[in-house]
Amino acid sequence: MAEELTLESVDEDGALAEALSTVSGTRAELLRRVALGGAALLAVTAAPASAAPSRSKDIAILNYALTLEYLQAAFYTEALDLGSLHGALEEQARIVGAHERGHVAALRKTLGGAAVKRPKFNFRGSTESPEAFRKTAVAFEDLAVAAYKGQAPNIQSKAYLMAAISIHSVEARHAAWIRRLAGSLPAAKPFDEPLSDTKVRRIVASTRFIVQTQRKMHPPFTG
Repeated sequence: MAEELTLESVDEDGALAEALSTVSGTRAELLRRVALGGAALLAVTAAPASAAPSRSKDIAILNYALTLEYLQAAFYTEALDLGSLHGALEEQARIVGAHERGHVAALRKTLGGAAVKRPKFNFRGSTESPEAFRKTAVAFEDLAVAAYKGQAPNIQSKAYLMAAISIHSVEARHAAWIRRLAGSLPAAKPFDEPLSDTKVRRIVASTRFIVQTQRKMHPPFTG
């Protein structure tokens, strides 16, 4: 049986709580209750401030997004493979998981040889029960939307921007869907706040969901 998933259990240094304090209202309260930080794992590939050429920064940002999509795809795939979901949650995971795998394929195609390798993940029980899955999925989707929103204005290439924006809008629909299943308003307020890459990187360090960079091309879960 999965252990109870709480903010304290994954946010050992308080980074996640600090980042979430910038989001106001109902959405922030929900995230404080359920946030596992997983959506922010994409930040391990965020562009460093010293990257000079705009193309290098664009590649780093798309790899930032790709790491998130690896994470989400593996999360949904693992939950389905374990058979822990039923009914509306299973349908959501099946459809959204297919979307996330499509996002992975699209970003890898766009990046070509510059694409980062798939990491290994340890979801620490969050795929083993409907309640744990639902809480984690809400955190993943809400924080993913905020992370994409934070990076989109920094993309210089029109082709790369179109790739990111086409995914961002779908992630927002994912967030609304899982929030509805969690018994929360799909859209609690008229505006969403972005998360900076610095805050997202700190969230990554606190979650411990990425356990090792995957060097092989065929990880245990297809993602």
